Amino acid sequence: MYKDILLAIDLGEASSWKKALPTAVEYCKAFGSTLHLSTIVPDFGMAIVGSFFPEDFEEKALEKAKTELHAFAKKHVPDGVSVQHVVGQGTVYEEILRIAEDINCDLIVMASHRPELQDYLLGPNAARVVRHANTSVLVVRG
Repeated sequence: MYKDILLAIDLGEASSWKKALPTAVEYCKAFGSTLHLSTIVPDFGMAIVGSFFPEDFEEKALEKAKTELHAFAKKHVPDGVSVQHVVGQGTVYEEILRIAEDINCDLIVMASHRPELQDYLLGPNAARVVRHANTSVLVVRG
């Protein structure tokens, strides 16, 4: 049923994968799917902010995220599950949606925390992905 499953995680936040990763892995095993493991490196937002960082900061940040994502997969994704590593850069929900389109995934899996008051006003990334995705989204409560 699902050929390509995108799992978006935050490498610095275990709650983003503790429950979502086992769920995505089970789906991959059940359907023989490829797991597209993704993390997003935020951009500077405004050009003036970027001027305060070394010239090669973004390159180094992306390379570090890629290395950490590979190490994460090696440690947490069981053998027998096909894994592709994807590092995006930009606004989290926009990058998840872009990556999902690029890889033509069948399912996006991501974690969501219990909403706090400010989340009702601003909207968490998971809610934005659910609203705008062109594919099914499985939100796993953390």
